[in-house]
Amino acid sequence: MLFFKSRSEKELDAIIHEMKQFLSNNYKDLAHSCRKELLIKAEEYYSQGKLKEEKYKEYKAIYEKYTVMLKDYKH
Repeated sequence: MLFFKSRSEKELDAIIHEMKQFLSNNYKDLAHSCRKELLIKAEEYYSQGKLKEEKYKEYKAIYEKYTVMLKDYKH
C-alpha cells in the first residue's frame, strides 16, 4: 500500500496546505501559526508512535524550510 497515508500524515499535510495558502495570500502571521502547529503536531505524533521516524524527519525538514523562509518577517 504505497499510497496509504495515516490520519496523522493527512492532518500534517492539511496544515502544510493551509500554510501555503496563507503565504500565497500574504497572510504571513497566520502562516507562522501554521508553521508552529506543524512542528508541535509532528513531535506529538512521533512521540505517540503515530508517525514513523522517516516521515517525522520529512515534516521537520518542511518546518525548517519555512522557518528560514519566514525568519525576517516580524509582525
